[in-house]
Amino acid sequence: MRFTKAHGLGNDFILVAEGDAPAEREEWAIRLCDRHRGIGGDGVVLHRPAPDGVRFLLVNADGLPGEISGNGLRCLAALAVREGWAEPRLVVHTVVGPKPVVVAPVDGGRYRVETDLGVPLLGSADVPVALDPPAPTVIDHPLEAGGRTVLVTATSMGNPHCAVFCESPADEALLGTLGPALERHPFFPRRTNVEFVTVLARDEIRVRFWERGVGYTTASGTGSASAVVASILTGRTGRRVRAVCDGGTLEVDWPEGGRLKQVGEAELLFDGRWTA
Repeated sequence: MRFTKAHGLGNDFILVAEGDAPAEREEWAIRLCDRHRGIGGDGVVLHRPAPDGVRFLLVNADGLPGEISGNGLRCLAALAVREGWAEPRLVVHTVVGPKPVVVAPVDGGRYRVETDLGVPLLGSADVPVALDPPAPTVIDHPLEAGGRTVLVTATSMGNPHCAVFCESPADEALLGTLGPALERHPFFPRRTNVEFVTVLARDEIRVRFWERGVGYTTASGTGSASAVVASILTGRTGRRVRAVCDGGTLEVDWPEGGRLKQVGEAELLFDGRWTA
């Protein structure tokens, strides 16, 4: 089996042709993502050709499928352009819909990628969250988690997210306790990704991540997008925002009534052959 290892701001993925993956993928993906007995990664991205680009399927490090990954999507788009499968303007087809991207080489294996992530989903039934009756938005909703009461703003970029606003960047203790407590909270029937957000200015936020099925990650594409959406909904920022992650910065633009665009880098690290 051939593979390519890539990352977006340290959020790393193993890219494999869908035809080379087994039908039963849970244990296989867990083994590949193991950082001591496998290749190591936050997830496996399966791909196959599409007439206008490439198709994308995500398996998280816990072996369970995910809907979309902004960083993984950029990694696959970069690979498609490098390999000549698609033009620099292409569409990445995900289970939550097509995502148009524009890929520009930077140097070496680095690429700058602009992604149209579409319109954020804000309704409680769309995220989804267990709210009865349903509400058009879920903003600063109180939850008991990790031995404390926190206010969460829940949104979706095709996958569920919740943002918790902090006065200062979350430390390891907060990530390690509140992250998993919120990920598996009954309020989130499909579990959730968690963003710990500190607003630095009207156009800049600092974000740390606990990802569903993965745990701590250095960055998250859809998580950064959702953190910006939550910051806008709560009136904390404007609509063009830099999301500063542990692994680097993503640029997010969500014009009123429009589609959310995100710009960031992806790096193709190496190609290999899995023999185990």
